[in-house]
Amino acid sequence: MKSPKAPAPPDPAKTAGAQTAQNVSTAIAQSNLNNINQVTPDGALTYNQTGTFQHTDPNTGTVYDIPQYTATQTLSEAQQAIKDRNDLAEQNISQIAVDQSGRIGDLLGQPVNLNNEATEARLAELGRARLDPALDRRREQLSNQLAQQGIQQGSTAYDRAMMRNMEGENDAYNQLFLTGRGQSVQETLAERNQPINEITALLSGSQVSQPNFVGTNPAQLANVDRAGLEQSNYNQRLDAWKQDQAGWNSLMGGLFGLGAAGITKFSDERLKTDIVPLRYDGALPVYSFRYLWDQPGTERVGYMAQDVLKVKPEAVLEIGGFYAVDYGQLPEVRHA
Repeated sequence: MKSPKAPAPPDPAKTAGAQTAQNVSTAIAQSNLNNINQVTPDGALTYNQTGTFQHTDPNTGTVYDIPQYTATQTLSEAQQAIKDRNDLAEQNISQIAVDQSGRIGDLLGQPVNLNNEATEARLAELGRARLDPALDRRREQLSNQLAQQGIQQGSTAYDRAMMRNMEGENDAYNQLFLTGRGQSVQETLAERNQPINEITALLSGSQVSQPNFVGTNPAQLANVDRAGLEQSNYNQRLDAWKQDQAGWNSLMGGLFGLGAAGITKFSDERLKTDIVPLRYDGALPVYSFRYLWDQPGTERVGYMAQDVLKVKPEAVLEIGGFYAVDYGQLPEVRHA
């Protein structure tokens, strides 16, 4: 019988490795639970494992294969048809935009001239297009009116009337220049911006209706505290060892106490080693031996309690699960 050994404490590296393996396993299971395929009227969303990558635990060197997933969105037949038509239309429109962009390059290469001279030239152009026809009709009406009044062309009265009419025409042009500058600037800018606006409109198009996927309830897996469990198990085994050690100490104290009394001795063969038969005292064999707790080389002589049980059982006692012999009831054994 030997003294109970204390349990070995958990190996920190092995515990950390076991915890990492537990965490990786939980994460993979969590990912598989949460990759939920969805199907809607406008399309579907599916998850497929498309590969793995290897993660090496820096503490233990253990290599883990971590799965990689690909989420694939598929449109319904109707939405796919819309997308195909939109793609074709956008390709055509984008080609037109490319062609038109050459014009914009030429247009933007010429700066917008909004100085007074350019603006007045623009206003004069507008005036000739809008005012001149009206002024011509007004001049003709005045000439007819003067003729009806008997005022002949070339007379002083005729020239004076036509002069006043010309002053009115100049006033009309002056008013055009004073009030029409803002309109002229706006028209100039509008003419310049129109090609840009056309290309912007060409580049914008209708969009495909994207499937509206529902929000799923992700599964939550509680991770196992592997390190905590191992430490708890070690503490329990340590407490059990302490109790066994206390029982061992108590037993050893009793054994040595009995041996010192010289009356009753533990003679259980389970407590002895190096057992060698020597002789017989009557019906009882005598052995040389040493106790398990004796130093090597120690030699004792005595009976075995198991033999005494067969001959004189009343001389045998059981203490702490082991047999002791009352030598007072047996023949004297030398060197016992």
